[in-house]
Amino acid sequence: MTKQSIFDIREFLDKEVKSESKLKDLVIDYVGNTLSPDSDKITVEQTIEVFAREFPEFLLVIAEENWVNGYTQALRDVEFNQKKEETAAENEE
Repeated sequence: MTKQSIFDIREFLDKEVKSESKLKDLVIDYVGNTLSPDSDKITVEQTIEVFAREFPEFLLVIAEENWVNGYTQALRDVEFNQKKEETAAENEE
């Protein structure tokens, strides 16, 4: 990417998953038991790694929805800019 991201992806991936719900507790325990990390800290990246290996359908749906939303937004941006250029051209005449 040429522009700086709104958030730092490495910072996001390294973020510790906190135990805040029963589901998160299950996921943290499962990821910890699956990967046996050196520390008790389970990160977002580790969680994604385990989900990608063991439940790819789940991540695929999320990724697909994200892609469709991004594509749709890009089309809206193109349409907006075309209208903006048309308006500017009309105002110059």
